Amino acid sequence: MYFQLHQPYRLKWFWPDDSKGFERYFDVAINRNIFEKVASKCYVPATTLLAELVEQYGGDFKFSVSITGTLLSQCEKWNPDVLDIFQRLADSKCVEFLDETNYHSLAGLFDSKDEFREEVKTHHDITSELLGVKPQVFRNTELLFNNSVAEAVSSMGYKAILTEGVDQLLQSRSPNHVYKAKDCDIAVLMRNYKMSDDIGYRFSARWWEEYPLTADKWACWASREQGDCLNIFMDYETFGEHQWADTGIFDFMRALPDEVLSKDIEFNTPSEVVDRYGPVGEIDVGDFNTISWADMERDTSAWLGNDMQRRCFEEAKRLGPYVKRTKDPELINIWKHLLTSDHYYYMSTKWLGDGDVHSYFSIHNSPYDAAINFMAVFLDFKSCVFRKLAEIGE
Repeated sequence: MYFQLHQPYRLKWFWPDDSKGFERYFDVAINRNIFEKVASKCYVPATTLLAELVEQYGGDFKFSVSITGTLLSQCEKWNPDVLDIFQRLADSKCVEFLDETNYHSLAGLFDSKDEFREEVKTHHDITSELLGVKPQVFRNTELLFNNSVAEAVSSMGYKAILTEGVDQLLQSRSPNHVYKAKDCDIAVLMRNYKMSDDIGYRFSARWWEEYPLTADKWACWASREQGDCLNIFMDYETFGEHQWADTGIFDFMRALPDEVLSKDIEFNTPSEVVDRYGPVGEIDVGDFNTISWADMERDTSAWLGNDMQRRCFEEAKRLGPYVKRTKDPELINIWKHLLTSDHYYYMSTKWLGDGDVHSYFSIHNSPYDAAINFMAVFLDFKSCVFRKLAEIGE
């Protein structure tokens, strides 16, 4: 099992004022309010429960997590007790922490992977400093994956990368095996999206023919899966936020280890899986066919599916070299946070269920408002960058 933890720094409704720096563009009050709400509903109770289960099962219950640098910084500022619980998991040696882009950004989609590598190194250093761990396995933002991302991650020394078990990619193959990325020496672990979404999305769905889902029922399904490994990847907010406590999700998780272990299934970390099993085949994803775990399409359309999203992303990407030339740490920090995937996600114009997911945690009334506000922020920030370059004679 692998869990992703992230909260972005959301943009403020922008109107030029006298504020400067980070707080000119990002709404501290709203971000703190959302963080504290999710911490009380999810981060604290879920992590406390998982830490208790790790201790209860004495090494038989293991899992992995990745925590974005943005969320770690929010924990440091607004609730250091949450960091202490994460530290408890790290100290257990039963939980593997993974690396990713520090800002939950779309930098992996740049042609050059320099910014991507820089953000990954930043995340590695922060995770090492705060939690005392040195991750060896990588997950990209939203499990975005293609051959060039795999090559960049492999070149940084990681032993494995996580991504989505996309049907069109696997064809008749199963996600329940270890694979190898094309033209580089890195293992690929693929998410079993059906078994993952049974918990993450369908757990409280009364329309579902399998409702209610019990730990015993899910463990029985798991025992019938064929292959070497069953990769269950989901958002951490599944526990208490997307699935509220009154759905029984915490009771389900409390009962799950015993039910799974009773079916002669082991819990392992990603490193243990790739050390035990060799690859059964190759995963080949061209850069123009990038996959992800988002929406029905499982591609990049959640962030770059319409003209608003593509325009905002391209503008932010093109500004990067100029921001770097300023050598101004604050401007560089703001720019990196403008690459956070959530900003582009809120601009999605998809319909039905996917659209509901896109609006979750958004402060905007519509995707059009999100795009207009992003561009207002961006144009003001761009003017700051070029004023700085003029000041230093660049």
